[in-house]
Amino acid sequence: MNKDFLALSDWSLEDLETIFTLTRELKEKQKEGTPHKLLEGQTLGMIFEKSSTRTRVSFEVGMFQLGGHALFLHSGTTQMGRGEPIKDTARVMARYCDGIVIRTYSHQAVEEFAEHCYVPVVNGLTDLYHPCQLMADLYTLSELKEDYRNLKYCWVGDGNNMANSWINAAAVFGFELRVATPKGYEPDADTVERAERAGAKLLLTNDPREAADKADVLNTDVWASMGQEAEQKERKKAFAGFQINAELIELADPESVVMHCLPAHRNEEITDEVIEGTHSIIFDEAENRLHVQKAILATLMAR
Repeated sequence: MNKDFLALSDWSLEDLETIFTLTRELKEKQKEGTPHKLLEGQTLGMIFEKSSTRTRVSFEVGMFQLGGHALFLHSGTTQMGRGEPIKDTARVMARYCDGIVIRTYSHQAVEEFAEHCYVPVVNGLTDLYHPCQLMADLYTLSELKEDYRNLKYCWVGDGNNMANSWINAAAVFGFELRVATPKGYEPDADTVERAERAGAKLLLTNDPREAADKADVLNTDVWASMGQEAEQKERKKAFAGFQINAELIELADPESVVMHCLPAHRNEEITDEVIEGTHSIIFDEAENRLHVQKAILATLMAR
């Protein structure tokens, strides 16, 4: 089992499913009101360069419920924001904190931080991967369907950090994944190549209808992620036709479910009707960020 949680591809199926087992236990304890202070007296340092709602709140609340303390640091108010080398910050933070969450742009920066930090480091999001969100997504599906690894998964939209993380997940969990993106917005080529070498069952297409055909799970994200706001108008034109809507759901399995990591641009990448409709499990998915991340922290940090 790894010291850090940076990408799903770093972990084995067995270890990730062990995290799901712990997630179920912790979620049940919370629902019952049973204390589960597995990290009592420990401190989680949270370094955020990107803004956040769900990641920040779920980690802070989760650490509190586990009996520990979360310390939020916006990178612009730290010495990293003034150019201190990542390795210097990492070595100092490790002496103060029992674990670190980083939410930033560069995945390479998170890897460098983890290399020089002897306490566990969790990737709270980078431009390349968002593994905690994927764990919440798959855990949510495991609650609904025992055979979640045998479902047909569909991604429609940008080949961004979420698409890359779904590709990593396909390699580890073994499910079939279709990824539909406009030309020029495909997922990371290195991630695709590694996943295919690992035996992932991938279909990459520029046709969202092909990806959605008889799919069990339809998933999307905003067309312009944080840092891409200047491209919003251009992307809106390129992504026309890549919306999850009633017509696309008609192509999927009748029992299909719809997911979105949020925040959503309603009636852009996904319609308001679908978000509020019977196929949507979006808010269950959002809640499970809390439970899954508690299990990840407990797995990495419990003494």
